[in-house]
Amino acid sequence: MAAALVLAASLPGKAQAVTETPVEAEVENGPLRGTLLAPDGAAKAAIVIIPGSGPTDRDGNNPLGVDASYLKMLAEALAARSVASIRIDKRGMFGSRGTFPDPNAVTFDDYAADALAWVAVAKEKAGVDCVWLAGHSEGGLVALVAAQEAGAALCGLVLLAAPGRKMGVVLAEQLRANPANAAILDEALDAIASLERGERVDAAGLDPSLQGLFFSPAIQDFLIDAFARDPAALIADVTLPVLIVQGGADLQVNAADAEALARAQPKAEHVVLPGMNHVLKAVPEGDTAANLAVYGDPSLPLAPGLAEAVANFILRER
Repeated sequence: MAAALVLAASLPGKAQAVTETPVEAEVENGPLRGTLLAPDGAAKAAIVIIPGSGPTDRDGNNPLGVDASYLKMLAEALAARSVASIRIDKRGMFGSRGTFPDPNAVTFDDYAADALAWVAVAKEKAGVDCVWLAGHSEGGLVALVAAQEAGAALCGLVLLAAPGRKMGVVLAEQLRANPANAAILDEALDAIASLERGERVDAAGLDPSLQGLFFSPAIQDFLIDAFARDPAALIADVTLPVLIVQGGADLQVNAADAEALARAQPKAEHVVLPGMNHVLKAVPEGDTAANLAVYGDPSLPLAPGLAEAVANFILRER
């Protein structure tokens, strides 16, 4: 394993040294790999950051066009506030390729078990009594599943742009929102309905634009599992502290999702950052093109108030 790298994280008016270290979690067909970013000295809290859907790496980047490094930036901002973090590569992908025969042959129960394995690693490495799970987008659903089985090692959850409605509903809404999908919309909605019923779809009979985008045979079993999960029902059963963070400029997961989560779990804290988009950056209001352009720009900082909201919540609740 590579040696630790000492960096500097900064807040306005001061800087704090942090240490970045490769870490591993042992699971069958692993190991899983991630990055521990810890403040020098004792961490006041620790958090495991779970990335969102598809081939998204530990930094939040995705070879399908996302290069915003937003999860890495979040980890750095939290370290500057004395919060250690582990950000992770999902099983079968990137540093966590291991010997998994197929990264698509996975369930939310698998991802949840992996998240709890990372909680144990973070607890040991950071020297804390319990660890938070922060899930971004689909990672929020993973965190909710993990919380159903969690023990005393889990402090609570931070849900960042997480779905609050079933994922089939969210996907259908995304497709309806884009006028360019008009010609394929009925076909796509029928396919979603089939998967929601637990029935695989004959992808060869679909429009070519749908075959690889959402309904590839390789991911249909995962989608059937995903579409069956109800985030609102899951959060209703969580007794630990929960922070729900939603961006007002999010084009993928919107206010209805955060509101559904908050209604289902009234004890959760609900924060809305008006100008924040899905990759946790500030964007111009009402400018879809500028919003999407941010996905490929790692030079832009996190949305103002995000790191403060997360750090203040977990340090207050720890």
